Amino acid sequence: MKKIGFLSFGHYRDVPGARVRTGGDSLRQSVELAVAAERAGMDGAWFRVHHFEKSLGAPTALLAAAGARTSTIDLGTGVVDMRYENPLTLAENIASADLISQGRVQLGVSRGSPEAAVDGQAAFGMDKQPGETWGEVARSRTERFRQAVSGTPMARSQRAGALGGPADLQVEPQSPGLNERIWWGAGTVATGEWAADKGYHLLSSTLMLGDDGRPFDVQQAEQLMRYRERYAASGRTTGGRAAVTRPVFPITDETDRRYFGTSDEQGDGRGILDNSKAVSGPTIAGPPERVAERLAADAAVTEADYVLFALPSQLGVEYNTHLFENLVALAHDLGWK
Repeated sequence: MKKIGFLSFGHYRDVPGARVRTGGDSLRQSVELAVAAERAGMDGAWFRVHHFEKSLGAPTALLAAAGARTSTIDLGTGVVDMRYENPLTLAENIASADLISQGRVQLGVSRGSPEAAVDGQAAFGMDKQPGETWGEVARSRTERFRQAVSGTPMARSQRAGALGGPADLQVEPQSPGLNERIWWGAGTVATGEWAADKGYHLLSSTLMLGDDGRPFDVQQAEQLMRYRERYAASGRTTGGRAAVTRPVFPITDETDRRYFGTSDEQGDGRGILDNSKAVSGPTIAGPPERVAERLAADAAVTEADYVLFALPSQLGVEYNTHLFENLVALAHDLGWK
């Protein structure tokens, strides 16, 4: 059995014909998408996080709002860029959202992808030490975040001696189990192995760096298998699950055909990102039986515990509700549910 969910960028643009024109539209519709996905039988509502762009930049309020309107669906991020985060502030905010949702937050974090801004984290007041890389910063901040949500004291009390209170203070509120629901976003085999060593779940990127010419799904499947091997040897108990994302559009009516009838791609996309060869997978669109065949043949999808479907959120709640129903039917056809 596999879990299925959606991954939304939350894009908005004030252009003719747009169904998501403003940031407010995007946030409110994102909550409605989570509600609709839960009703359709999906397992997860996940949201991308990007700064300085017309998309979702601050996920904690969204997770809390969605948590208040739903009861069973996972609420995830893919991913929070830790270059931009104070780990203790994030711990307070995410724990609050997790408590509102009664323990349904699945927090995806990492160094993040290239951003629109030059040194955007500096504009947020974030810096690093000389000789330190942003990757190292993201990893150390994530570990401090995990310590904070695990109840490790983070500060010394000023009143301990006078009032007999605790000498050391933990971040509040605490949400039990949150430290076991942290996912590390990874686009390489090596980063996936690092995540396993640290006891994080693996949120595999929508592209793989270090492209060696093999099909995308084969390279990604290797990442997942190597992650599982390292996790099994790590002795950790807080991770072990792996998720992948696919743009998938079963065509069942004329509306589907109008939007995605020409979107099916047989080949992977290849290019350069962060000075490394990169490969991404194709968009899968077509009759449900053909889409099911391609997913069944996808090596990484087969290996994954959780499959996220890239969501065309800019098409609005009504169309995406229809898409959710198609995706849930597809999951049943594949034996995932």
